[in-house]
Amino acid sequence: MKTLFRKTIFVALVVVLSLAAMPFMSVSAAGEYEPTPPPSTGQIRTERLERVWAHQLRIYERMGRTDDFVAKVQKLIDRAKANGKDVSAVQTALDAFRAAVKDAQPIYESVKGLINSHQGFDNNGKVTDPEKAKETIQAMHEKIKEIRDTMNGAGKALHEAIKAFREANPRPQPTATSG
Repeated sequence: MKTLFRKTIFVALVVVLSLAAMPFMSVSAAGEYEPTPPPSTGQIRTERLERVWAHQLRIYERMGRTDDFVAKVQKLIDRAKANGKDVSAVQTALDAFRAAVKDAQPIYESVKGLINSHQGFDNNGKVTDPEKAKETIQAMHEKIKEIRDTMNGAGKALHEAIKAFREANPRPQPTATSG
């Protein structure tokens, strides 16, 4: 009996949902209307190439700010050490990061040639030749991957060391003063 009831409810739900999905009135437009055609696959591909190129340039720019990052982390380490904190793990990770950056520097410098020539792109990052742009993006991708491989996870290890230090040494909470 319960099975029959469940099946009946199920069929009723299917019918109701089917009816809800059907249109009950038709719509017609007044006058002629020509919607803008969807972008061609060539236009979509060009826009995608431009987005990827812009993304790669941002990655390259971020990679170039390691000196500022290292100086900032070293300053924080020095300040924590002056306050009697054990910073040995963070210092070791920072030293490894510095060494990895030094090893990756020649690869990073070689990317400048790709960016300066920007084959397939104009000076504003717009595609001028899709095939050359694709080749440039692929070459840039390989160089960025090579830099990451050379870094061998040193950035992630430094991040983890900083995170562990912060967990072991939380900032003191400000005390509320009564007025």
